[in-house]
Amino acid sequence: MSRSYNNNTVNSNNNAVLANPHNDNININNMDRWRVAVLGDGGVGKTALAVQFTLNCFVETYDPTIEDAYRKQLVVDNRMCFVEVIDTAGQEEYATLRNQWVREGQAFILVYSIASRVTFERLENFRQSMRRVKRGDTIFMLVGNKCDKSYEREVSKEEGAALARKYGCEFLETSAKTAQNVERLFTNLVRALRDASVTKDEVQAPPKKKKKRCIVF
Repeated sequence: MSRSYNNNTVNSNNNAVLANPHNDNININNMDRWRVAVLGDGGVGKTALAVQFTLNCFVETYDPTIEDAYRKQLVVDNRMCFVEVIDTAGQEEYATLRNQWVREGQAFILVYSIASRVTFERLENFRQSMRRVKRGDTIFMLVGNKCDKSYEREVSKEEGAALARKYGCEFLETSAKTAQNVERLFTNLVRALRDASVTKDEVQAPPKKKKKRCIVF
């Protein structure tokens, strides 16, 4: 699906690249692929975050999203990966689709606007959807977007941090407009996904058979 932003046509399925192809330290072998779903109320800036991350531009106005995907190659710790961002609808009329979006995601971003307490208070609905479908341990981050609107702030940074502690997740305030903490957000998620993948592999790995030793007296 294509949308028109500021007289420029943006194709959400384009692959944006954040990498230095001349950096010999970058490992492009066995590139891992991750799918991140962005959840939150309508108007909190989910699409703007996805576009800023993948296309390095700010979306001022746009049509409300039902579901869209943005893709980007990203270098994290000198290792290339492919990140797909699932941009979802936050409006209540699309709540029945939420389980599908959660099933598609490997990690999640719960977003609210610091300029809207209502969006902060509704986060629990999205978290419960995530827990109901995924069960077990889930990788997600809590994000207070639009931190450039400090003059309109309705949710303090301390409140966001306290909720993150309650949820047991990492917390960041971001600005899709200025790009503050946007790259850091996705970089931290990739690291968490990799760590979880390594841990899972270690748990599932069959125990090594002990070699019999011949002891000579």
